[in-house]
Amino acid sequence: MSEYGDDHSLTEETLSNPDVVTKYKAASKIVNAALAAVIEACKAGAKVVDICEKGDSIMVEGVGKEFKGKEIEKGIAVPTCISVNNCVGHFSPLNDCTLELKDGDLVKIDMGCHIDGYIAQAAHSLVVAADPAAPVTGRAADVIQCAQTCFDAAARLIRPGKKSGEVAAVLGKIAEAYGCNLVDGVMTYEMTRFVIDAQKAVLQKPQPDVKVEDCEFEEGEVYAIDIIVSTGEGKPKIQDEKETTVYKRAMEVQYQLKMKASRELLSEVGKKYPTMLFSLRGIEAKQARFGLVECINHGLLNAYPVTYEKEGDLVAHIKGTVLLMPSGSDRITSAPLQQLQSDKSVADEEVKALLATSLKNKKKKKKATKEGAEA
Repeated sequence: MSEYGDDHSLTEETLSNPDVVTKYKAASKIVNAALAAVIEACKAGAKVVDICEKGDSIMVEGVGKEFKGKEIEKGIAVPTCISVNNCVGHFSPLNDCTLELKDGDLVKIDMGCHIDGYIAQAAHSLVVAADPAAPVTGRAADVIQCAQTCFDAAARLIRPGKKSGEVAAVLGKIAEAYGCNLVDGVMTYEMTRFVIDAQKAVLQKPQPDVKVEDCEFEEGEVYAIDIIVSTGEGKPKIQDEKETTVYKRAMEVQYQLKMKASRELLSEVGKKYPTMLFSLRGIEAKQARFGLVECINHGLLNAYPVTYEKEGDLVAHIKGTVLLMPSGSDRITSAPLQQLQSDKSVADEEVKALLATSLKNKKKKKKATKEGAEA
C-alpha cells in the first residue's frame, strides 16, 4: 500500500489541482460505462451474481487502461450491488447465488471505482421490463421519482456556503409529497483521497439516536450524494447476517490474528482493497470465509449488511458523485432514468423554486475598463 500523501500536499489533493479533476473524471467515465452495461444486463432471467460480476469486471478492466506505466493505486471502490424490490442495498452475492431477475422487479444498482484514491460512485434504479422504453407507473414510479427529486434538491443544497442541517427538512417534504419515506441511516459523505466516508456528512433523515455534526460546504469538496427512499416505513432490518458479503478494512484497528486463514484474508484485503469497500466474491483466498469471523470479532473489518423493508415495499436508490467547482456543482456520475409516470408531484412552492435553480453559478459580468469603454 502506498504512503498516502507522501508526494501530495493537501492543496495538491483538491479540485484546485487539474490533475485531481482529471482523475475524478477518468474514474467517473469508467463508472458510467459500467453502469450503462449493467442497466442493459438487467433483464428477466438474468442471474444477479452474473450482473454483479459484469459490473466489477468492467470497472477493473477500465481502471487498468488508465494512467498506464504510473505507480498509482486504482480499482473497485464499491463492488457492484444489485438489490431487488424491498432489499435496501449491499446485495453483492457469492457465485453460488441462484437469484434471477423477473419482469416488474425494481432493481437498485450501486457501484464505484477509484484512480489514485479519487473515487467516483453511482447508484441507479430501474424496473425490469420486456420493453425498457415503456413508462414506469404506480408505486414504482412514485418511489423512483421521489428519489430522483430528492437527489436534485440535495444537489442544490450541498453548495458552498450552505449548511448540512438545511438538507433533511427539504428531503422530508419531497418524500411526503410522493407518499414515501426516506430510509433511516443513509448518509451523504464528503470524499477525499482514499477516503470514501470523510469527516463531513449529511444525514438524509433526522434520527434522535444518530448525531451528525453540522458543517458548512466549501468549494473544492467532493460528495457522493446518496438518496434511498421507500414506499414502506423506511426502517430496514437485517433478515440473514449470512447474506453480508460487503466489507471495508477498519484502518484504525490493529490486531495480531491467530488463524492462518484470517491472516491470509486480511493480507489480500490490504493488497487489493486497503481503504475501499469489497465483496467476498472478489477475494481469492480459498479459506477466506473461515478467517472472516476472527477479523470481524476483533474489529478489523466493517460490515455492510444486506437490509430489507417489509415484503411488498419498494425501495429506490439514486447516488451521484458531485464536484463543488468554482463554476458550480458538477455531477460526474449518472445514467438516464426510464420514463416515469407518477401521479404525484411536489406542491411546496419553496421546494419547487429550489428545484428550478441551476447547479451552475451565474457568471459575473466583467466591468469594462475605462480604456475599453473609450475604444
